[in-house]
Amino acid sequence: MGTAYQIHDQEATYFLTFQIVGWADIFSRQIYRDVIIDSFKYCKTEKDMELNAYVIMTNHVHVIMSSKIGDLSGLVRDFKKYTSKKILSIVSNNRIESRKGWLDMVFSYHAKFNKRAKKKQLWTHHNHAVELSTNNMIDSRLNYIHNNPVVAGWVELPEHYLYSSARNYSDMDSLIDVDMI
Repeated sequence: MGTAYQIHDQEATYFLTFQIVGWADIFSRQIYRDVIIDSFKYCKTEKDMELNAYVIMTNHVHVIMSSKIGDLSGLVRDFKKYTSKKILSIVSNNRIESRKGWLDMVFSYHAKFNKRAKKKQLWTHHNHAVELSTNNMIDSRLNYIHNNPVVAGWVELPEHYLYSSARNYSDMDSLIDVDMI
């Protein structure tokens, strides 16, 4: 595997993308988006995460983040492990999930090709980590994150999307506090 998009400096700020296997649109349901928000909150208070920006799309999450204790890889690992277990549990136990059979099939299929996965896999292993070493890089990725829902045609303005830090940067009520960058 190449090293171009890996976390090299554990103390640096990174742009990361967490992608669902098979591009399954799991986050089209609020219950799963809320797992991500709750996990962000936990990681901020208990895991020393500095969350600068985020957006939750239907099948991936973009973030700008760092670790206050210099263990960004461990933070990402723990975040993905917990959210994976929680979301897979909800899918399996949610009687009103109309896509349960299809989602189980997608998550089981992708686990077959991963030695570390047990029966199902939610996240891909790639995080597309890009170290943000200049102000231009930060501004570019921040705008990219916040404009994702606009480009998708969901909202007219970035701050209109509830599951994005664009609301924080526009001084609006938001689901979670972020560390402004």
